[in-house]
Amino acid sequence: MRYPIVATGPQVTRQVLADSPDLMTVAFRFAAAGATGALHHHPHVQSTFVLSGRFRFTVGEQTFDVGPNDAFVIASNVPHGCLCLEPGTLIDGFTPRRSDFL
Repeated sequence: MRYPIVATGPQVTRQVLADSPDLMTVAFRFAAAGATGALHHHPHVQSTFVLSGRFRFTVGEQTFDVGPNDAFVIASNVPHGCLCLEPGTLIDGFTPRRSDFL
């Protein structure tokens, strides 16, 4: 199944790549440096893999930079967000699935 590309903010899109009730994979594409993934939290555990680009993440009280092939996990309900430093794509996994993305 091909899922639609959805704008989530200026220069940022989201596309579900695969999903089941227990797991979802989503691509977030950042088209320009300065684009942001707004600070937020959710009950889902999230894994993030940097396919391309460079990003500055805030996760809880920590701020760190990531680039291609970096990966990390965000625990349930921990506030997080990012700033795009170089255009690129993040591949996020969510468990359980983010039904609000469908």
